[in-house]
Amino acid sequence: MNSLSPILRHNSKLQSPSLLTPFLCNLAVAAGSAATRSLIATKMASLCRPEEVALRKQQITMTDATTSLNDKTMDTNDDSNLIKKDSKTPVCLLVLGMAGSGKTEFVKRLSSYNYQQLKTYTINLDPACKETPYHAHIDIRDTVNYKEVMKKYKLGPNGGIVTALNMFSTKFVDVVSLIEKAGKDYNFCVIDTPGQIEVFTWSASGTIITETLSTSFPTIIVYVMDVVRSTNPTTFMSNMLYACSILYKSQLPFIVVINKIDVQDHLFAMEWMMDFESFQEALEKETTYVSNLSRTMSLTLDEFYRDLKCCGVSAKTGSGIAEFYDQVAKGVLEYEQDYKQQYELLKAKKLKEMSNINEERLSKIQVQGPGTPVELNSLVAQTPNKEASDIWLKNPGNESSDDEGGEEENHNTVGDDEMEETDFRSFVKKRHDAQMEKAKNIEK
Repeated sequence: MNSLSPILRHNSKLQSPSLLTPFLCNLAVAAGSAATRSLIATKMASLCRPEEVALRKQQITMTDATTSLNDKTMDTNDDSNLIKKDSKTPVCLLVLGMAGSGKTEFVKRLSSYNYQQLKTYTINLDPACKETPYHAHIDIRDTVNYKEVMKKYKLGPNGGIVTALNMFSTKFVDVVSLIEKAGKDYNFCVIDTPGQIEVFTWSASGTIITETLSTSFPTIIVYVMDVVRSTNPTTFMSNMLYACSILYKSQLPFIVVINKIDVQDHLFAMEWMMDFESFQEALEKETTYVSNLSRTMSLTLDEFYRDLKCCGVSAKTGSGIAEFYDQVAKGVLEYEQDYKQQYELLKAKKLKEMSNINEERLSKIQVQGPGTPVELNSLVAQTPNKEASDIWLKNPGNESSDDEGGEEENHNTVGDDEMEETDFRSFVKKRHDAQMEKAKNIEK
């Protein structure tokens, strides 16, 4: 009741019971907690008549019931409120992480969690997995044969996975079109990726996938981390370096999911992120060169931890999934406020640069004026005749056409056939005489 004293003190006109009762009743209805309303009801009992107190208590009880029902409704629909009912664009969650961190199990949990309201569309980008524990609406294995890629290009397992993703990324525009069509019925698109994290740290396919998704949908990078292995401060630092590299490469909303909290509590990892000295104390137990490097890098990552969204989940039991979707809601808001505006600015800048280039080309053409004419060959320009060509051109038409284009001129002169026949006979006679002479020489 001490919290009510300032209110009553600044409302001296309400000191009479007849005026104070309605004021306290309205204050009780507007109170945030049931405990506060109970205290106000007790104060009313000391100031009002019994029948009036009963009526006011009934009003307060109805308010408590309504508030409790609204709280339960909000808890039930908390995840569904993240989705814009009128929106046809799904939120894409790109799940990354080291091998064995539990990405696939986490995707399985997301695909089945509160499905009626969230409606998750799943995509598998791991070409080497034998089977998926969830229903994949799009599967890279239906497009690229991982083993054939290894045989054809003589690659190892990791090289085969990276090459398969490179090949699949060339057709990723078709994947985006399928996601757009699925946006009418689904609210989330969860994408499972292989454990070869180098695909998204330096390979071109990772850049193509992230940029293609982010230009079409609200996209959030989800980095899954194994809390059991991260109890070692050196391994923890390695995970954080990978996460930092992906964050600054993609420049998208980023969530670190600490998985397997049903086996190991994740509070130590949260403490290491928030408290630099606690991480330094953990590193003091390590005496290797890597620990010295981690100690130095921890100072650099202090800025990275400041705005990092992080939560602990258990993909096996489903613990912490609701908190994860709260972080997703913040990520979507960050995408709309930061990334989308930045992308629109870059797009406008690029279009302006292209427009300036086209204007410069047009201005150069205007300054140069018309080009110099090119003269055609004189033989092409004039009509074929006897001096220029011996080719006779027939008028177009069929053989049976009544339109005669003239007769072909006979260029042969009189006596040409006789001279040709005489020359032929002379050649035959010389050839015969040469053979006879050769035969006589042989006989001698």
